Amino acid sequence: MTHHPVAWNRIEFEAQLRERGRSYHIHHPFNVMLNTGKATPEQIRGWVANRFYYQIAIPIKDAAVMSNCPDRDVRRGWVQRILDHDGFELGGVKDEGGIEAWLRLAQAVGLTREEVLDQRHVIPALRFAVDAYVNFARRSPWQEAVCSSLTELFAPEIHKQRLATWPEHYGWIDQAGLAYFRNRVSQARRDVEQGLAITLDHFTTRPLQERALEVLQFKLDILWAMNDAMALKYGVSE
Repeated sequence: MTHHPVAWNRIEFEAQLRERGRSYHIHHPFNVMLNTGKATPEQIRGWVANRFYYQIAIPIKDAAVMSNCPDRDVRRGWVQRILDHDGFELGGVKDEGGIEAWLRLAQAVGLTREEVLDQRHVIPALRFAVDAYVNFARRSPWQEAVCSSLTELFAPEIHKQRLATWPEHYGWIDQAGLAYFRNRVSQARRDVEQGLAITLDHFTTRPLQERALEVLQFKLDILWAMNDAMALKYGVSE
């Protein structure tokens, strides 16, 4: 009979998840270049245009999670993510959403809406990585798809970095264009609470917890691969 190692308790398991932040793309040379003021306008525009493909995939991924999830309470919380990105008009309240905010960022860095929307700059390898993430969310148990979203544990930090360093280094970018990062600092924090609670509740045996770490690593690798693709295409300035 095989003896599985003892499950981590919630605090230990959360610490294991957070530990994976060491391979978050905040440490990728391309992102370091962006956030330390060394990127050229062309590199910034390349990043914004390519990253748009990821932005538009997020609500599709979240809809996939919901379509696989029979738990109404979870869906009720999760739908907020789709509204955050796609925008909404409900009961007189209107929010243009994160995708629109990203298009404003694109305009602030000197891209046209058309060239971002038609995806002419999207690198094939980056498209492949993002599509792999959406397909994972469609095909996996919904709890695993939720767990894959936990790279948001590390996201507020990267948005804060951009808000702190971009205005200083890239004076040519219209400040109004940075609204996406400002909004995500608080939204990502709220999303993390929900995703983390579901993950800690569901992955309660050691084999399940090991699987959760694999899933989180898979998503970290997707984000890293996206940066690899951009570094290959646009170079990394020292």
